Amino acid sequence: MSRGNYLGLLHLIVLIFGFTGILGKEITLGAVPLVWFRTLIAAITLLVFMAYRKKEFKISKLKVLRYAGVGILIAAHWITFFESIKVSTVSVALATMASVSLFVALFEPIVTKKKLVFYEILLGAVVVIGLIMIFSFETQYTLGITLALISAALAAIFSTLNSVLIKQGDSLRIGFYELLFGFISVGIYLFFTGDMGLELFDVSIRDTVLLLLLGTVATAFAFVIGVEVMKELSPFTVALTINLEPVYSIVLALLIYGDDEKMTGGFYLGALIILSTLFVNAFLKRKERKHQRAFK
Repeated sequence: MSRGNYLGLLHLIVLIFGFTGILGKEITLGAVPLVWFRTLIAAITLLVFMAYRKKEFKISKLKVLRYAGVGILIAAHWITFFESIKVSTVSVALATMASVSLFVALFEPIVTKKKLVFYEILLGAVVVIGLIMIFSFETQYTLGITLALISAALAAIFSTLNSVLIKQGDSLRIGFYELLFGFISVGIYLFFTGDMGLELFDVSIRDTVLLLLLGTVATAFAFVIGVEVMKELSPFTVALTINLEPVYSIVLALLIYGDDEKMTGGFYLGALIILSTLFVNAFLKRKERKHQRAFK
């Protein structure tokens, strides 16, 4: 596929991700059991698809360890993300999550050994300014913002690691094993905290339907495509494009929840500053590619 096709797929999953915050807010389960069910449903979905595609399940012990580590990071990312939504609002959580680009700019040179890119660090600094504004104007949501920042850092780490793993494996297989190990790790946590009881399975029909949507469309499908696009697109470009997710989610949240999602003018200014880095990055990346082609 061409780079344009990969970008199209990326924007499709960003649109799907835009519904994730709404689903997380609507599901009445706590963040930990919500993620446990989400990873279970997503892993089963990918298992069925792998069997249909007759994909090879066997992987090396080294890959087991790598996928397990990333799976744990993904589970922790989702738990902190959904907890952030539940203690604050969809708008606050998603706007703060846009800071993932800042963390990618810091982590990618460490993981992939690539040189630091000056404008990525500069854009990261702009993100920090936007975050400071959000913190200043929405002090009642400090816990939610803090959890979202932790979630963003975790997302940056596993996204960067996946950009390396996809060069050595199949996106479907990677997605299945990472989600499987995410499910197992959350299950172990629930067991040792004494929450793995029959009451865990007392889920309403409404929550069941929402969990199925979350686990299949918004997780299994979107996750595999999200890994696949990294064959062509850099982690920083993917992270910044995913910054459009707050735009979709904030608009949806305002339409659905009305006054409950309305923030101060300072919040929207801070969010706009963060999201502006997406368009600046797109411009600079395009200019960089033209420059490289001119000297080939």
